[in-house]
Amino acid sequence: MTATESVTRQLFAEFVVPNYDRYDVVLVRGQGSRVWDEDGKEYLDFGAGIAVSTLGHAHPRIIEALDRQARQLIHTSNLYFTRPQAELARKLVEIVGSPGKVFFSNSGAEANEAVIKLARKFGNECAGSPSGDKPRFEILTFYRSFHGRTMAGISATGQEKVKEGFAPLLAGFNHLPFNDLNAVEKAITGQTVAILVEPVQGEGGIYAASREFLLGLRSICDRHGMLLMLDEIQCGLGRLGNWCGWKEIVGGADFVPDTVSWAKGIGGGFPLGATWVRKRKIQRLAGGTVDLCDLLQPGSHGTTYGGTPLACATSSAVLETIEREGLLANARTQGDYAKRKLAAIPGIKEVRGLGLMLGIELGAELGTLGASGKTPSQAVAIELMRNGLLAVPAGPSVIRWLPPLIVSREEIDQAVLILSKTLAAMVS
Repeated sequence: MTATESVTRQLFAEFVVPNYDRYDVVLVRGQGSRVWDEDGKEYLDFGAGIAVSTLGHAHPRIIEALDRQARQLIHTSNLYFTRPQAELARKLVEIVGSPGKVFFSNSGAEANEAVIKLARKFGNECAGSPSGDKPRFEILTFYRSFHGRTMAGISATGQEKVKEGFAPLLAGFNHLPFNDLNAVEKAITGQTVAILVEPVQGEGGIYAASREFLLGLRSICDRHGMLLMLDEIQCGLGRLGNWCGWKEIVGGADFVPDTVSWAKGIGGGFPLGATWVRKRKIQRLAGGTVDLCDLLQPGSHGTTYGGTPLACATSSAVLETIEREGLLANARTQGDYAKRKLAAIPGIKEVRGLGLMLGIELGAELGTLGASGKTPSQAVAIELMRNGLLAVPAGPSVIRWLPPLIVSREEIDQAVLILSKTLAAMVS
């Protein structure tokens, strides 16, 4: 351990809240798909800040956008109009391919907070339930889901571990089996107002919704006057090889959600969240109609930093670069290649996912690796890091690969080799 590392750790121990079980490394710089620690050791970054560093590290287009906009206008507040926010909103609406409007925030948790509040507003003020016009508030979510760490986010999340110690939770969430339309049908009551679902569950272990499931959810919501809200915070904006994760799953089917939440890769590392809301007429209980995307009127929701000129200019540069460099196709091509290579490694039970959002399920022979309170996936992630590869656990037995969309075949080959040798050494 270097003297600088000792100082860094001392500073963390004394001044930083210990809510993360941090890995034994101090990172200081990055370039492309690689990062370096204080000793100069190089790592392939296949976590990418947990699906955040879309263009890798120190991409010149991001640096240029940050520098240019910072010299013009960093922040104003949302009491005023700024062009970068308007341009980015237009781009995101074009990406969805259906009329709507966008609310900007700072993170995925805030993007989901906006859709949860929208659903409550809709349920309290708008008609639509075949069972009557009484206010509704219940939102259906799914086991293994993850929707953020605000009180509403952990209440919506279908994992008990994130809820421990925070009771009483926000009422009005019902967790159901994923990919089970019958369970959804049976769970609907006169109080159910919306369904919140990840097209691909990320934190829960990389489980993709089936085409039939997503199409069925749309049909159910239409029949019951409910909102269908997609959480694409981890799987959206290119990670699956498509701008919209759900489009990679449903193909050319006629499918439009009512809301979409984004964050993570939207800013390439700069904090930003966004929520798209569909433009469609809804009937108010008090009479008259309003577009769903106009339901949140002044005073109903807000943010201090969401949608700053700096954040929006940076995000626009990220999205433009994805287009110019053909990174949607790269994500699909490299992801398919990685899945084939990973499936041949001894010790891997299954490889799940789409594009560059891959879940590597460890085999039974690796199930006893966890030591000192570590799960098998944590133990493997630590050894991978020691061998020069950063990856992220997703549950007790799954390693996530979320490399930058710029990743090359040569880098995937190198990561596969590190993983193969690491697993072989751990079970020998």
